[in-house]
Amino acid sequence: MSGVALMANNTRFSGARAIELIRASAVRGRRALVVVALLALAAPLAACGLRDGLDAGPASPPELRRFYSQELDWSRCGKFECTFLQVPLDYSRPNGKKARVAVLRQKASRPDERIGSLVVNPGGPGGSGTKLAANLAREMRGTPLGEQFDLVGFDPRGVGASEPAIKCKTDDERDDERLFRVEQRPPANEAERQAAHTALERHARGEVAKCAERSGVDLLANVGTRDVARDMDVLRAALGEEKLTYLGFSYGTRIGYTYAEAFPNNVRALVLDGALDPNRSTADEEVEQNAAFQRAFDTFAKWCAEQAQCPFGSDPKSATATYHSLALPLLQNPLPLEDGRKLSHADVVTATSSAFYGQSKWEPLRKGLIELAEGKGETLMSLADDYEGRDADGEYSGLHDANVAINCVDQKPIFDPAAELALSKRLIAAAPYSDDGYGPNSARGACAFWPAPPTSVAHQPSVAGLPQVMVISTTGDPATPYQAGVDLAKALNARLLTVHGAQHTAAMDGNRCVDDAVTQYLTDLVLPADGTNCTLAPPT
Repeated sequence: MSGVALMANNTRFSGARAIELIRASAVRGRRALVVVALLALAAPLAACGLRDGLDAGPASPPELRRFYSQELDWSRCGKFECTFLQVPLDYSRPNGKKARVAVLRQKASRPDERIGSLVVNPGGPGGSGTKLAANLAREMRGTPLGEQFDLVGFDPRGVGASEPAIKCKTDDERDDERLFRVEQRPPANEAERQAAHTALERHARGEVAKCAERSGVDLLANVGTRDVARDMDVLRAALGEEKLTYLGFSYGTRIGYTYAEAFPNNVRALVLDGALDPNRSTADEEVEQNAAFQRAFDTFAKWCAEQAQCPFGSDPKSATATYHSLALPLLQNPLPLEDGRKLSHADVVTATSSAFYGQSKWEPLRKGLIELAEGKGETLMSLADDYEGRDADGEYSGLHDANVAINCVDQKPIFDPAAELALSKRLIAAAPYSDDGYGPNSARGACAFWPAPPTSVAHQPSVAGLPQVMVISTTGDPATPYQAGVDLAKALNARLLTVHGAQHTAAMDGNRCVDDAVTQYLTDLVLPADGTNCTLAPPT
């Protein structure tokens, strides 16, 4: 499975506050549930050397020539090769500070049949491409992709093993955040609503200040997808590839279409799975995601009602009300667990929403909700921890911090409290299962106070010269709704592969219809027939 999606603006709090932790899911794919706990690199990443030789690909800007012509110094990292790619921290100042992008490679098993490098990204933003490549290398072993491509993953600037890394919160602060509540009860009048607004914005400002102090404003200003796409072109050249072959999941589709717009003549093949619509406003995107999560909840409830035991009973129409009866009491009284921690309402919604990324998580969710009715919360906390990137030692991955930072420079923030209030109302209406009963509010999120302006805005891509590429969209995808893939395919004049099923992303997940179409395109540049559909197996 693929993709890593955190939700688009997960530092905003609204009446549906808990789903904010999942709405980054716009950009965090199902593989997030796997990748964040995946094996660590077995050896340190090696530094890369620079050479003053010829460009490794199409002509590069003179001021960037030394980056494009660098020679990568590969070291062994367990079963893989790894290195660092050097890039300017700020592309407008190529002689200034540098960043190092972590890269991992599994070479083609049949070098005599090698086509080139297949670069992959799992999404997020904030997902580790090196870990995705390590995971996919096992899945692709013995397949045409594993035999004919060097599989290459990279941690985008600021992410994972790349240096410098985005750092906003400590592990203890992340634990505290998951229990964060401004009010013990819903505001009863205008004065209480205003007090909650002030407290929420004070909290957001404080979180931004920590992020700026710990990460540095120069890093936070230059971690957007615009710069990641530039890094990927430097990587293409350093790998010795004339053209880029790329497989991106979820937020990784944003990297892909941003690259296509900036470097259309450098593209060999792109597969964009779990697409984001580049022309959709942040507000509309969030509302559509919330609505898609509600549809996923309703689909889960219908499946649950058919099982021998379901916490919602046999009537799926009452599932939202029953869910509230289980989850809402945790707002005032989080559930103590055996390890001394407490399960919050936000944790329950996070666990629930995370299970909609893949149907293999439906049974653990059903079990966890049954346990919650019995006063136990370990299974739900495990699901929430898995999504949040918290390991058994209480240490968090950097995914959450990177997600906030990248989204804040990728999207136009909402500065107007009235617009924030209107959005808050829409979000609650779109996903009633996640509603905590506090009602809408006008408090602005972290991005409104970000110390750097956005480097991207929603727009229709201009991709003249781009070969026809491939977009995959799944009808029941909660994190990147199906229509976004339809719209992206139209914008890029891409071939759309429709997948019927209820999960986030579909490529390289064992479905033969999907995987055969992806493999044939990446190896032979043969796209599936127009109108091709695939169907995922239902949960057992």
